[in-house]
Amino acid sequence: MLNLRYQGSSFFELLQTDFAHLLPRYQVEHAALLQREFPLPHGTTILALKYAEGVLLAGDRQATEGFQISDRRIEKVYKADEFSAIAIAGVAGPAIDMVKLFQTELEHYEKIEGEPLALEGKANKLAQMIKQNFPAALHGLVVIPIFAGFDRKKGIGRIYKYDVTGGKYEERNYYATGSGGKDARSTLKKFYRENLSRQEAIRLALEALLDAAEEDVATGGPDLIRGIYPTIQTVTAQGIKEVSVEEIKPICEALIQERKEKE
Repeated sequence: MLNLRYQGSSFFELLQTDFAHLLPRYQVEHAALLQREFPLPHGTTILALKYAEGVLLAGDRQATEGFQISDRRIEKVYKADEFSAIAIAGVAGPAIDMVKLFQTELEHYEKIEGEPLALEGKANKLAQMIKQNFPAALHGLVVIPIFAGFDRKKGIGRIYKYDVTGGKYEERNYYATGSGGKDARSTLKKFYRENLSRQEAIRLALEALLDAAEEDVATGGPDLIRGIYPTIQTVTAQGIKEVSVEEIKPICEALIQERKEKE
């Protein structure tokens, strides 16, 4: 029979209190040397934007190791629970570990309390995890996610961005980060308007990622030869849903064709 000190409903705090050895740990004193000698895979561009029905998150599929492509099919957008999603940028290993721990945290809370955590509470939990990673971030193992979901109490989609210290900030309409984040934000700023339809929101997200890929060498554009396209998740009052490749592909092809015609 385990004699646990922690009696709350947070899986993350349970690990911190009674099973600290199970938390992801990185030897920060060796992180700088590790990155110099063995470049680590980095996720690049991710974004989120609100539309009439809720919110969507999107990311390109490329990861880089220094000046080389390490993965052309990496997933950067993940389901957190039925009404929220998380997108990751930064060092891929710690980022994916954080996603898995965050998913377990939300599932554990719901099992213990008998109801899901409020969206604001989910965003706060993620901020706590990012704060725990801060010592590693100082040595280059940076994890910068975007968290978004549908607030069922308010009936709206909401977007949260973070800094490396765990600071949490809510964005009103859209946000993008990663190596191509600035270029993606420029596109969103230029073309975003409130109450976009689902189709318009998907097209704008893909256009922003395409613009980022054209300006940022680390961001991967649609790969028509290999059939690799950005990942998009939508979150509405009906829950979370992945946008299919069959829907994304013709939009990407149309955007590329429009650019060819302008040249």
